[in-house]
Amino acid sequence: MNDPILISIIAISLIFFSTVLGSGLVFLFKKDLTPKLRSIILGFAGGIMICVAFFGLILPAIDQSKINPAYNGWSYVPPVVGFILGGLLLFALDKIIPHFHKMTNTEEGLPSRAVSQNIRFFLAVTIHNIPEGLSVGFACGLAIALARDSLTDPIVVTGAIASALSLAIGISVQNIPEGAAISIPMFGDGMKKWKAFLFGAFSGIVEPLFAIAALFLAQLVVVTPWLLAMAAGAMLYVTLDEIMPEARGNGYSHHSMWSFMIGFILMMIMEVALG
Repeated sequence: MNDPILISIIAISLIFFSTVLGSGLVFLFKKDLTPKLRSIILGFAGGIMICVAFFGLILPAIDQSKINPAYNGWSYVPPVVGFILGGLLLFALDKIIPHFHKMTNTEEGLPSRAVSQNIRFFLAVTIHNIPEGLSVGFACGLAIALARDSLTDPIVVTGAIASALSLAIGISVQNIPEGAAISIPMFGDGMKKWKAFLFGAFSGIVEPLFAIAALFLAQLVVVTPWLLAMAAGAMLYVTLDEIMPEARGNGYSHHSMWSFMIGFILMMIMEVALG
Protein backbone atom coordinates (compact mmCIF):
# COMPACT_ATOMS: atom_id res chain seq x y z
CA MET A 1 0.00 0.00 0.00
CA ASN A 2 2.05 2.90 -1.32
CA ASP A 3 -0.82 5.34 -1.89
CA PRO A 4 -0.37 8.11 0.72
CA ILE A 5 -3.90 9.45 0.20
CA LEU A 6 -5.47 6.04 0.90
CA ILE A 7 -3.19 5.57 3.92
CA SER A 8 -4.20 9.02 5.19
CA ILE A 9 -7.91 8.15 4.94
CA ILE A 10 -7.30 4.89 6.79
CA ALA A 11 -5.12 6.56 9.44
CA ILE A 12 -7.53 9.42 10.17
CA SER A 13 -10.52 7.05 10.29
CA LEU A 14 -8.61 4.70 12.58
CA ILE A 15 -7.83 7.28 15.26
CA PHE A 16 -11.50 8.26 15.52
CA PHE A 17 -13.11 4.83 15.43
CA SER A 18 -10.65 3.47 17.99
CA THR A 19 -11.99 6.06 20.44
CA VAL A 20 -15.54 5.00 19.55
CA LEU A 21 -14.58 1.36 20.15
CA GLY A 22 -13.03 2.17 23.51
CA SER A 23 -16.05 4.22 24.56
CA GLY A 24 -18.28 1.27 23.67
CA LEU A 25 -16.60 -0.80 26.40
CA VAL A 26 -18.92 0.99 28.84
CA PHE A 27 -21.64 -1.49 27.81
CA LEU A 28 -19.51 -4.34 29.22
CA PHE A 29 -18.95 -2.75 32.65
CA LYS A 30 -21.24 -2.72 35.66
CA LYS A 31 -19.27 -0.15 37.67
CA ASP A 32 -16.56 2.51 37.37
CA LEU A 33 -12.88 1.80 36.68
CA THR A 34 -10.75 1.23 39.77
CA PRO A 35 -8.14 3.93 40.51
CA LYS A 36 -5.37 1.38 39.87
CA LEU A 37 -6.70 0.44 36.42
CA ARG A 38 -7.19 4.08 35.50
CA SER A 39 -3.59 4.86 36.50
CA ILE A 40 -2.37 1.98 34.33
CA ILE A 41 -4.44 3.18 31.35
CA LEU A 42 -3.20 6.76 31.65
CA GLY A 43 0.42 5.67 32.11
CA PHE A 44 0.19 3.49 29.00
CA ALA A 45 -1.27 6.38 26.99
CA GLY A 46 1.47 8.69 28.25
CA GLY A 47 4.21 6.29 27.16
CA ILE A 48 2.82 6.06 23.64
CA MET A 49 2.42 9.84 23.36
CA ILE A 50 5.97 10.62 24.51
CA CYS A 51 7.36 8.07 22.06
CA VAL A 52 5.24 9.50 19.24
CA ALA A 53 6.40 13.03 20.09
CA PHE A 54 10.05 12.01 19.78
CA PHE A 55 10.23 9.34 17.07
CA GLY A 56 7.19 10.33 15.02
CA LEU A 57 7.40 14.12 15.19
CA ILE A 58 10.62 15.66 16.52
CA LEU A 59 13.03 13.49 14.50
CA PRO A 60 11.10 13.98 11.21
CA ALA A 61 10.92 17.72 11.94
CA ILE A 62 14.71 17.85 12.33
CA ASP A 63 15.23 15.77 9.18
CA GLN A 64 12.88 17.94 7.09
CA SER A 65 14.52 21.10 8.39
CA LYS A 66 18.00 19.83 7.51
CA ILE A 67 17.16 18.92 3.90
CA ASN A 68 15.16 22.08 3.15
CA PRO A 69 17.44 24.66 1.48
CA ALA A 70 15.29 27.46 2.91
CA TYR A 71 16.75 26.70 6.34
CA ASN A 72 20.38 26.39 5.32
CA GLY A 73 22.53 27.42 8.29
CA TRP A 74 19.67 27.66 10.79
CA SER A 75 17.92 24.31 10.49
CA TYR A 76 17.61 24.08 14.27
CA VAL A 77 15.19 27.04 14.41
CA PRO A 78 11.99 25.45 12.99
CA PRO A 79 12.05 22.40 15.32
CA VAL A 80 12.88 24.50 18.39
CA VAL A 81 10.44 27.35 17.75
CA GLY A 82 7.70 24.99 16.54
CA PHE A 83 8.10 22.88 19.67
CA ILE A 84 7.74 25.94 21.91
CA LEU A 85 4.70 27.19 19.96
CA GLY A 86 2.99 23.81 20.35
CA GLY A 87 3.47 23.92 24.11
CA LEU A 88 2.21 27.51 24.25
CA LEU A 89 -0.90 26.59 22.23
CA LEU A 90 -1.89 23.86 24.67
CA PHE A 91 -0.98 26.08 27.63
CA ALA A 92 -3.39 28.72 26.32
CA LEU A 93 -6.18 26.18 25.80
CA ASP A 94 -5.47 24.80 29.28
CA LYS A 95 -5.94 28.25 30.82
CA ILE A 96 -8.99 29.25 28.78
CA ILE A 97 -11.20 26.14 28.44
CA PRO A 98 -12.91 25.13 31.72
CA HIS A 99 -12.14 21.46 32.43
CA PHE A 100 -12.05 19.02 35.34
CA HIS A 101 -9.63 16.21 36.25
CA LYS A 102 -11.38 13.36 38.05
CA MET A 103 -8.29 11.60 39.41
CA THR A 104 -6.80 14.67 41.09
CA ASN A 105 -10.18 16.37 41.67
CA THR A 106 -8.89 19.66 40.28
CA GLU A 107 -10.41 22.24 37.95
CA GLU A 108 -8.57 24.36 35.39
CA GLY A 109 -9.42 27.02 32.85
CA LEU A 110 -11.73 29.99 33.19
CA PRO A 111 -14.31 29.53 35.97
CA SER A 112 -17.76 28.62 34.67
CA ARG A 113 -20.59 27.51 36.94
CA ALA A 114 -22.83 27.03 33.92
CA VAL A 115 -20.74 24.06 32.76
CA SER A 116 -21.41 20.78 34.58
CA GLN A 117 -18.59 18.66 36.01
CA ASN A 118 -19.17 15.92 33.43
CA ILE A 119 -18.90 18.45 30.60
CA ARG A 120 -15.69 19.83 32.09
CA PHE A 121 -14.31 16.28 32.29
CA PHE A 122 -15.31 15.78 28.65
CA LEU A 123 -13.49 19.00 27.69
CA ALA A 124 -10.37 17.88 29.57
CA VAL A 125 -10.14 14.71 27.49
CA THR A 126 -10.99 16.58 24.30
CA ILE A 127 -8.00 18.88 24.90
CA HIS A 128 -5.82 15.75 25.21
CA ASN A 129 -6.97 14.60 21.78
CA ILE A 130 -6.02 17.75 19.86
CA PRO A 131 -2.26 17.01 19.63
CA GLU A 132 -2.99 13.43 18.60
CA GLY A 133 -5.05 14.60 15.63
CA LEU A 134 -2.41 17.18 14.70
CA SER A 135 0.39 14.60 14.80
CA VAL A 136 -1.39 12.13 12.51
CA GLY A 137 -2.47 14.90 10.13
CA PHE A 138 1.03 16.37 9.82
CA ALA A 139 2.60 12.93 9.34
CA CYS A 140 0.09 12.02 6.62
CA GLY A 141 0.45 15.43 5.01
CA LEU A 142 4.22 15.04 4.91
CA ALA A 143 3.87 11.65 3.19
CA ILE A 144 1.54 13.14 0.56
CA ALA A 145 3.81 16.15 -0.01
CA LEU A 146 6.86 13.92 -0.47
CA ALA A 147 4.97 11.63 -2.87
CA ARG A 148 3.97 14.63 -5.01
CA ASP A 149 7.60 15.75 -5.33
CA SER A 150 9.09 13.92 -8.32
CA LEU A 151 12.60 14.47 -6.96
CA THR A 152 11.93 12.55 -3.73
CA ASP A 153 13.48 9.10 -3.48
CA PRO A 154 10.66 6.47 -3.52
CA ILE A 155 12.27 4.81 -0.50
CA VAL A 156 11.84 8.05 1.46
CA VAL A 157 8.18 8.24 0.41
CA THR A 158 7.59 4.64 1.49
CA GLY A 159 9.23 5.38 4.84
CA ALA A 160 7.07 8.46 5.37
CA ILE A 161 3.90 6.50 4.57
CA ALA A 162 4.92 3.68 6.93
CA SER A 163 5.78 6.17 9.66
CA ALA A 164 2.39 7.90 9.34
CA LEU A 165 0.60 4.56 9.50
CA SER A 166 2.58 3.33 12.51
CA LEU A 167 1.91 6.62 14.29
CA ALA A 168 -1.84 6.29 13.63
CA ILE A 169 -1.85 2.67 14.80
CA GLY A 170 0.01 3.58 17.99
CA ILE A 171 -2.37 6.41 18.82
CA SER A 172 -5.35 4.16 18.01
CA VAL A 173 -4.05 1.51 20.42
CA GLN A 174 -3.99 4.03 23.27
CA ASN A 175 -7.31 5.58 22.16
CA ILE A 176 -9.16 2.36 23.00
CA PRO A 177 -8.43 2.38 26.76
CA GLU A 178 -8.58 6.18 26.71
CA GLY A 179 -12.11 6.06 25.28
CA ALA A 180 -13.08 3.62 28.02
CA ALA A 181 -11.51 5.93 30.60
CA ILE A 182 -14.02 8.60 29.55
CA SER A 183 -17.28 6.70 29.17
CA ILE A 184 -16.95 4.29 32.11
CA PRO A 185 -16.31 6.97 34.80
CA MET A 186 -19.25 8.97 33.45
CA PHE A 187 -21.41 5.86 33.79
CA GLY A 188 -20.00 5.37 37.29
CA ASP A 189 -21.16 8.90 38.16
CA GLY A 190 -24.75 7.95 37.30
CA MET A 191 -24.97 8.81 33.60
CA LYS A 192 -26.88 6.38 31.35
CA LYS A 193 -24.62 4.02 29.41
CA TRP A 194 -25.67 5.22 25.96
CA LYS A 195 -25.11 8.85 26.95
CA ALA A 196 -21.70 8.06 28.47
CA PHE A 197 -20.82 6.23 25.25
CA LEU A 198 -21.75 9.26 23.14
CA PHE A 199 -19.66 11.58 25.32
CA GLY A 200 -16.68 9.24 24.98
CA ALA A 201 -17.11 8.85 21.22
CA PHE A 202 -17.53 12.57 20.56
CA SER A 203 -14.46 13.43 22.64
CA GLY A 204 -12.51 11.87 19.77
CA ILE A 205 -14.14 13.93 17.01
CA VAL A 206 -11.48 16.62 17.38
CA GLU A 207 -8.84 14.12 16.24
CA PRO A 208 -10.03 13.70 12.61
CA LEU A 209 -11.00 17.39 12.41
CA PHE A 210 -7.55 18.61 13.49
CA ALA A 211 -5.90 15.83 11.46
CA ILE A 212 -7.59 16.96 8.24
CA ALA A 213 -6.66 20.60 8.88
CA ALA A 214 -3.07 19.59 9.65
CA LEU A 215 -2.90 17.42 6.53
CA PHE A 216 -3.68 20.38 4.27
CA LEU A 217 -1.29 22.68 6.13
CA ALA A 218 1.50 20.14 5.72
CA GLN A 219 1.31 20.50 1.93
CA LEU A 220 3.25 23.74 2.40
CA VAL A 221 6.55 21.87 2.59
CA VAL A 222 8.48 24.88 3.82
CA VAL A 223 6.47 24.95 7.07
CA THR A 224 6.39 21.18 7.64
CA PRO A 225 9.26 21.16 10.20
CA TRP A 226 7.49 23.88 12.19
CA LEU A 227 4.20 21.97 12.15
CA LEU A 228 5.68 18.59 13.12
CA ALA A 229 7.58 20.17 16.01
CA MET A 230 4.47 22.11 17.03
CA ALA A 231 2.48 18.87 17.28
CA ALA A 232 5.32 17.36 19.34
CA GLY A 233 5.35 20.31 21.74
CA ALA A 234 1.58 20.14 22.16
CA MET A 235 1.72 16.39 22.77
CA LEU A 236 4.54 16.67 25.30
CA TYR A 237 2.71 19.44 27.16
CA VAL A 238 -0.49 17.42 27.41
CA THR A 239 1.36 14.31 28.56
CA LEU A 240 3.50 15.95 31.24
CA ASP A 241 0.99 18.53 32.46
CA GLU A 242 -2.26 16.57 32.25
CA ILE A 243 -1.96 12.82 31.73
CA MET A 244 0.99 11.77 33.91
CA PRO A 245 0.03 13.85 36.98
CA GLU A 246 -3.41 12.20 36.84
CA ALA A 247 -1.84 8.78 36.38
CA ARG A 248 0.41 9.26 39.41
CA GLY A 249 -2.02 11.22 41.56
CA ASN A 250 -3.81 8.46 43.47
CA GLY A 251 -1.14 6.27 45.05
CA TYR A 252 -0.38 3.99 42.10
CA SER A 253 2.65 5.81 40.71
CA HIS A 254 4.67 2.61 40.20
CA HIS A 255 1.84 1.00 38.23
CA SER A 256 1.56 4.07 36.01
CA MET A 257 5.35 4.19 35.47
CA TRP A 258 5.56 0.55 34.38
CA SER A 259 2.58 0.93 32.06
CA PHE A 260 4.23 4.12 30.72
CA MET A 261 7.35 2.11 29.88
CA ILE A 262 5.29 -0.63 28.22
CA GLY A 263 3.45 1.95 26.10
CA PHE A 264 6.73 3.62 25.13
CA ILE A 265 8.38 0.31 24.20
CA LEU A 266 5.35 -0.86 22.21
CA MET A 267 5.29 2.37 20.20
CA MET A 268 9.06 2.30 19.70
CA ILE A 269 8.85 -1.24 18.30
CA MET A 270 6.11 -0.14 15.89
CA GLU A 271 8.14 2.89 14.77
CA VAL A 272 11.24 0.76 14.11
CA ALA A 273 9.34 -2.13 12.50
CA LEU A 274 7.10 -0.03 10.25
CA GLY A 275 8.94 3.29 9.93
